[in-house]
Amino acid sequence: MEQRFSMITLGVADLERSVAFYEKVIGWKALPSPRTIVFFNLSGFVLGLCPHADLAEDLNAVADDSGDFAYRGFTLSYFVRSKAEVDDIFSRLKDNGAAIIKKPEQLVWGGYHFYFSDLDSHCWRVLYTPNFTIEEDGRVWVKKKTE
Repeated sequence: MEQRFSMITLGVADLERSVAFYEKVIGWKALPSPRTIVFFNLSGFVLGLCPHADLAEDLNAVADDSGDFAYRGFTLSYFVRSKAEVDDIFSRLKDNGAAIIKKPEQLVWGGYHFYFSDLDSHCWRVLYTPNFTIEEDGRVWVKKKTE
């Protein structure tokens, strides 16, 4: 893995209210997105907002501390350039004893991902997606619908 991360996804209680806060109070502009997750391009880094329940479900996690892996309200993402790279990273992490939260899977919208956690249970997602551009220097941009 390159020494970078691509996106942080924050779990939010009310998606519309949170988007309005980031747009009207902070002054950022959301990209056209499906209304289940909203993205903001931030100079080569992406902020995602997603309802808590949806983010916890994507992780196969519980929303409190009652299970083995508890949802903590956010995920860190590392985007890769191919599905093969997802599988390579998965194999290396698994072979070296990393805690795998969710095995690689194909997503209905074209992405391919898995989740793992670090030693302090911070959740990382490794994702290939055709909807983002990764520059040579690792900066990430959400592609606009016209691209």
